[in-house]
Amino acid sequence: MPDTKISAIICTHNRDTYLGAAIDSLLAQDFAADFEVVVVDNGSSDRTREVVEQRSPDPRLKYVFEPTIGLSVARNTGARFANADILAYLDDDAVASPHWLQILYSAYQDNSQLAIAGGKVTLLWPQGVQQPRWLSPGLAANLGAYDLGDSIIYIQQPGLTPRGLNYSIRRSFLAEIGGFDPQLGRVGKNLLSNEELQMTEFALQRGWQVVYLPEATVAHNVAPERLERSWFLNRGWWQGISECYREQLAGKAGIAQLQRGSERFLRGLYKSLQYFHDPAERFDKLVYAYGQIGYLNAAIQGLLFTSNKK
Repeated sequence: MPDTKISAIICTHNRDTYLGAAIDSLLAQDFAADFEVVVVDNGSSDRTREVVEQRSPDPRLKYVFEPTIGLSVARNTGARFANADILAYLDDDAVASPHWLQILYSAYQDNSQLAIAGGKVTLLWPQGVQQPRWLSPGLAANLGAYDLGDSIIYIQQPGLTPRGLNYSIRRSFLAEIGGFDPQLGRVGKNLLSNEELQMTEFALQRGWQVVYLPEATVAHNVAPERLERSWFLNRGWWQGISECYREQLAGKAGIAQLQRGSERFLRGLYKSLQYFHDPAERFDKLVYAYGQIGYLNAAIQGLLFTSNKK
């Protein structure tokens, strides 16, 4: 597509229920120049292809099949097939606000040092469902909620990095760091994460900038199965594993991980007792403590693997 200013990319795996609304929100964007929508079908076995083909008369829409399962793999595939210098990633169960692409694109045009940009994320609850009493604001972030206020903020702390479901990146920066790391992105039903956090670390280390744009808003559907406590415990477990892997990739592996994980586990248990009468914060701290078991499990496996190689 000639002179494409920005490429919107949806990486999807068996989410045909939500996918149509995500695509439609992109095709309906109020954007002054040419853009494209690339849907990367990451090994889906449902109606994903049919959902895309129903909208295929629109020349801005492109379908790509990627058989190797993994979010980071799919993201890299989307970047490879996209034409623009600015890549905007939207989750397959999210809906972009009408000016989403324009706000993102303008930010990059105004700042040649901008590597990553993302915006506010609100939650769309299933019909007739309200936020559970046991769900803290911290755990709501696991559902995608992300709100740093109504002002533009340049990110200095990687932990505040934009969420992957509302995420954009400059192609030249992505090429500079070698793409998204397949060891950190979600693969099938495992919930590995932290690839966006790692990207922000790389950007800041190399003198690039990362920005939060409050008006680049996306709404994220909360799937009913994610409203079970077991989902959050599983999410916490994989978060711990992801943090361990990220440290290992950064050369911080070793026996010190056992000390760090043990201290954080005990801290989480202690705080859960402190918040005994607050069901939301109590469960929040228990999820944190449970995540440290995942972290310790990965750290021990890493130490054993290193030992066996010697």
